[in-house]
Amino acid sequence: MTKNNQKIFIRLIPIMLTFFAMGFVDLVGIASNYVKADFGLSDSLANLFPSMVFFWFFILSIPTGMLMDKIGRRKTVLLSLAITIVAMIIPLIDYNLPLMLFSFALLGIGNTLMQVSLNPLLSNIIHGSKLSSALTFGQFIKTIASFLAPILAAWAVVKVGDWKLIYPLFMLEGVIAFFAMAKDKIKESVSGKPSSFKQCFSLLKDPLILLCFIGIMCHVGIDVGSNVTAPKILTEKVGMTLAAAGYATSIYFFFKTAGSFIGAFILARFSHQKFFALSVAMMLLATIGLFLFSDKFLLYTCFALIGLGNANIFSIIYAQAILHKPNRKNDISGLMITGLVGGTVFPFFMGIAADLLNSQNGAIFIMGLGIIFLLFMIRKIKAAQ
Repeated sequence: MTKNNQKIFIRLIPIMLTFFAMGFVDLVGIASNYVKADFGLSDSLANLFPSMVFFWFFILSIPTGMLMDKIGRRKTVLLSLAITIVAMIIPLIDYNLPLMLFSFALLGIGNTLMQVSLNPLLSNIIHGSKLSSALTFGQFIKTIASFLAPILAAWAVVKVGDWKLIYPLFMLEGVIAFFAMAKDKIKESVSGKPSSFKQCFSLLKDPLILLCFIGIMCHVGIDVGSNVTAPKILTEKVGMTLAAAGYATSIYFFFKTAGSFIGAFILARFSHQKFFALSVAMMLLATIGLFLFSDKFLLYTCFALIGLGNANIFSIIYAQAILHKPNRKNDISGLMITGLVGGTVFPFFMGIAADLLNSQNGAIFIMGLGIIFLLFMIRKIKAAQ
């Protein structure tokens, strides 16, 4: 390793620790299933929990981009970590429905600030065509936390009878990430002249930016939808208990983690357009399988394929948008992360569809609509490169 590469590696450590903390948001999937069981909620009500988290991406993403213009990306990341740590503390104070809603809301607020600021902060270190690969590696680190959440929750239930043990464990990592980022000195320019809402949303007049925005909505909708619905599909179609079915979420995130790791190398060397097409094809086939299969192994295979397919969608779309208008990084980052509101929109309609049909096939259908949009997006990505 050259001296320059060693320097870059050291500078990346606090960023990658924060990417891990970014994955805390995905514990809302397994947490909403336990909260549903603990408080006797319907699918529609239980799915409001991920909606409570991802709603803030719609409200705060653009203001966060404007905040970055004033205080810088690193300080915004530090603020996001502080809010996330508080969100991890609240369930340890008391376990009731209002406090859990408040915890999920803070988790959403902290994660919004983190996603908007951390991705462009990485672009201060990694530049040009290697950005997609670096973002994908960050997503790989993020999905490790996502993968661990349901495993740790199930382990906590078996060992101590309380799934909430995951909160102090994640809180500790958040504290480590905070102090590592506080010590890091990443050079960045602060304009001091934040863009207006009108200037940010005017970017949607650009056809590619609009396409990327909707694409990220679909990607996150599929991600959160799979996270929330996988255990419900197994309990409905196979008759598994919630604790056992929760491992389906881990399978999804394990293969998403593996896909992110592999994608970090593939995206550095091969066509983004072809890799995007292969990823969407895997998700489409898996979604059809969720409709047709009632066998545990086949359903697990479908969750694995969706995880693999969805692993690199965000990085490809986000990097393309950033590189399309590199002089508007903060504005585009805020706008793209606003697209994470798909994590609110999709579970909301998935819950309604599941209740209307009295079957999780309704939820699978809504998730499939997002995959179909990504399918039609393939040619546009090719044309834009």
